[in-house]
Amino acid sequence: MTRADQDRPPTSVLLPTVRWTDACDEVAGQLGGRDELLVICDTDDDPVAERRGRAPEGVRIVLAGEPEGCSGKANAIAAGMEAAGHDRIVWTDDDFAHPDDWLATLNADYERQGPTTEIPVFVGKDPLARLFEPAYAIGGTAAVFAGGIAWGGAVVFERDDLHRPGTVSDAAADDGRDADDPEAAFLADLRRTVSDDGTLTEYLDVTAADRTRTVPCGGSLRGSLERFVRFFRIVRFHDTPAAAFDVAFAVGFAALCLFAPVLGVALVTAVSAAVYARFGIRRATFLLAGPSVLLSPLFIAYALARRTFVWGGRRYRWRSLFDVEVLPA
Repeated sequence: MTRADQDRPPTSVLLPTVRWTDACDEVAGQLGGRDELLVICDTDDDPVAERRGRAPEGVRIVLAGEPEGCSGKANAIAAGMEAAGHDRIVWTDDDFAHPDDWLATLNADYERQGPTTEIPVFVGKDPLARLFEPAYAIGGTAAVFAGGIAWGGAVVFERDDLHRPGTVSDAAADDGRDADDPEAAFLADLRRTVSDDGTLTEYLDVTAADRTRTVPCGGSLRGSLERFVRFFRIVRFHDTPAAAFDVAFAVGFAALCLFAPVLGVALVTAVSAAVYARFGIRRATFLLAGPSVLLSPLFIAYALARRTFVWGGRRYRWRSLFDVEVLPA
């Protein structure tokens, strides 16, 4: 155990996944002597559950159970929060690389500025996902940096940092829990919604670290379309004014690109290039900003019209923030 490990509180890292991935090895190798990694899956049928009883030191496999009225991810995070043994919590995902100093850096961030999130850069693996990259850079990367939004892929906080949102939920009372306990209300809300990081943002004041993590996304046209529907619905239900702005922005710039193509395409390309430059995104996909803007009203209309979407092998009918139905995929 290093002196730094002794001087900071122990940390519980929550990593939802159904398979043991490189990310599990990466994070397990960074644990201090008092830290723990909770790898959270759904049931015994998930491949990672086979490692129960033979996981590396400091690692526990947690079974969350099948989700009812919430997403599998939100259900896994809620189960992990309940199983975690420490007050300092780190959330992460299995779809990006964790450098050797990842956990130590997040803990140092917390000591300096309190709850901290890293910033995602989504890199497309199929043509549609690549077309969306400028939109994800502006609406995802830049928004997390500037908007006090928690990204569930890399965020550190302590239980006492959670606070009740402005609109008080009755979920804690419905579950027989203390309605004045922010963590109880938070866990109750997770178990009746879809977005884990959207819900965390409601309960946590977070500051973004000025560094990014590259997250591959997509892989198929269908998968990228489902992801777009889910992302738009997260914004729609968690930040309705932002969703309205996104619609107005998309329609306005699409009209500008149609009726003044030279000016419109040059402007949106310049904005995308500036965002890419600010966050060190070295990809030529900023040049797709023009076509992306022209097509975005169609994708937004599709997202508004869709009644369900598929995520992680499950289909969800998400009618409102706390009205979720889980369907067979």
